[in-house]
Amino acid sequence: MFDKILIANRGEIACRVIKTARRMGIRTVAVYSDADANALHVRMADEAIHIGPPPAAESYIVIDRIMDAIRESGAQAVHPGYGFLSENPLFAEALERAGVAFIGPPKGAIEAMGDKITSKKIAQEAGVSTVPGHMGLIEDADEAVRISREIGYPVMLKASAGGGGKGMRIAWDDDDAREGFQASKNEAKASFGDDRMFIEKFVTQPRHIEIQVLCDQHGNGIYLGERECSIQRRNQKVVEEAPSPFLDEATRKAMGEQSVALAKAVGYASAGTVEFIVDGDRNFYFLEMNTRLQVEHPVTELITGVDLVEQMIRVAAGEPLSMTQGDVTLGGWAIESRLYAEDPYRNFLPSIGRLTRYRPPEETAAYAPGTAPGYAGDVVVRNDTGVYEGGEISMFYDPMIAKLCTWAPDRTAAIDAMADALDRFEVEGIGHNLPFLSAVMAHPKFRAGDMTTAFIAEEYPDGFAGVDLPDARLEEIAACAAAMHRVAEIRRTRVSGRMDNHERVVGDDWVVTLCWQGAEACELRHRCRIEADRQGATVQVGDRAVRVEGAWTPGDSLADMTADGTPLALKVDKITSGFRIRHAGADLAVTVRSPRQAELFALMPVKEAADTSKLLLCPMPGLVVRIDVAEGQAVEEGQALAVVEAMKMENVLRAERKGTVSKVRAGAGDSLAVDDVIMEFE
Repeated sequence: MFDKILIANRGEIACRVIKTARRMGIRTVAVYSDADANALHVRMADEAIHIGPPPAAESYIVIDRIMDAIRESGAQAVHPGYGFLSENPLFAEALERAGVAFIGPPKGAIEAMGDKITSKKIAQEAGVSTVPGHMGLIEDADEAVRISREIGYPVMLKASAGGGGKGMRIAWDDDDAREGFQASKNEAKASFGDDRMFIEKFVTQPRHIEIQVLCDQHGNGIYLGERECSIQRRNQKVVEEAPSPFLDEATRKAMGEQSVALAKAVGYASAGTVEFIVDGDRNFYFLEMNTRLQVEHPVTELITGVDLVEQMIRVAAGEPLSMTQGDVTLGGWAIESRLYAEDPYRNFLPSIGRLTRYRPPEETAAYAPGTAPGYAGDVVVRNDTGVYEGGEISMFYDPMIAKLCTWAPDRTAAIDAMADALDRFEVEGIGHNLPFLSAVMAHPKFRAGDMTTAFIAEEYPDGFAGVDLPDARLEEIAACAAAMHRVAEIRRTRVSGRMDNHERVVGDDWVVTLCWQGAEACELRHRCRIEADRQGATVQVGDRAVRVEGAWTPGDSLADMTADGTPLALKVDKITSGFRIRHAGADLAVTVRSPRQAELFALMPVKEAADTSKLLLCPMPGLVVRIDVAEGQAVEEGQALAVVEAMKMENVLRAERKGTVSKVRAGAGDSLAVDDVIMEFE
């Protein structure tokens, strides 16, 4: 077994590998760019070596820099994580020449499966069902259009060396194919250094289901069930679960056996994932094989009790698998929610900045990868992360900052546990998708397991605008806010020392108003009367009496309350005359005023928002790739105006209406913040 391994990666996956290596008694070496000098993976590792400037193309994917770090540290093996060099055969070859073990598959398997065109041909030869498409490389946009027409729209434009949703576009017509081809090539070149493209038929109403395989160097191979990854946005997975609510045992077995056969056909040895598209009749088609650890591997670990990182290390050390297919059992249900640094209220655009608050829900202390499912009780909470409170979210890397996972004996319980954990996850300082994840957990289609990869596009066609809570829950939140306000007011009078009988000073009658953040007007108003006792309070909200209990102290950012016996985890921030309360994806401004204050406040004028209709504002922090128009140019609705790159993704900014450009205030290479002006219109 190895004494020291180097982790050629960053963020949460580097931290994840360090945890298992530490448990196995193996020392770890982290590498870091200038942007990651204070990163969590650097703090956790036994050693850390600087490898260059922030851009990945100048640090994390420069093979020579990683090889220098290996020589400096004396590491005997390298775990690549996912992304970066994890599927680069040249890196595996360089390690082999240096006599350093690669904690991943052989170079030949990476080459065969890492190239999506080659992998499809091999899959066909191995008897694996594949999606119709053009297997040759595409030279230019005109050829992409011609081939797309031959296959029949819609088609998927994909980078041959792509992964993680990068370098992928769906084309529904010739214009989509032409524009998507160039954008995908650019993304693939920037992310992988390889801009080769291919095209395949896009299967409508598909589910994305993948099989986890594990093979050793002695010809043994097994599959560890499947993962449902159909909740996607822009081809990027958002929510995953294991097992799939859609598969039956016969389909699972067929997919698993084909996956192992494919792995053995290329001499695979390590953990890997075979991805499939599955239609409504459970017909499945090979999509690609990822020759690395998947982002969503924790849900497989939670239902099997197998530590995949440990198995990868043992396989790389030459050990045979310690289990057979008959030893694999699937227990309970696991859900993973990816926490991204992106603003769901701004079409999920990337967000960067300092994490002024980062407090994940409490993890199940007794759980660790490699323990049996359900070991710690009825519910397991796990959070794989690579950040900490006070740390920076950089524009240079992927926006995912954590993977929150829950396990429970059945799917409904696992979803409920996830909903509660999301309510308890506190993140401030950046835009993030926690509200959207909460909305998914409550969505009837998701809870029923009725979903395809088009779930987000179909259920949120106009983007995410928050969550509308039922009236009964809003009444409960109003009651909690009134009770919390009373506690805060009593404390304030005690501090000021105004009178001895503080409770009489505070009073019992209040007007509670609930307003969704960003709304122009607040329409939900409740007259509340509080009758307090030692255990809590009974709050009369209109015609309903709500019993409120809970231990909340003014200043606490999380309130554990119960309303009529229903547990409520409320994220709380103080605002003028009340609280900002976030719960189950809803973001509410809740004011609590005396009847007279409420009467006077209703007479206050409303401040009008500034007119930005004649400005093109930068919707996210990013780098201007190009400006597509000039001053004095007339533009049409939908015309491309500029391209801004953020977190390795190119974003095309288009005209909302006809107009004439009066002034261009930014140029290619400029680094912009949110709402910086790019250009003005007449």
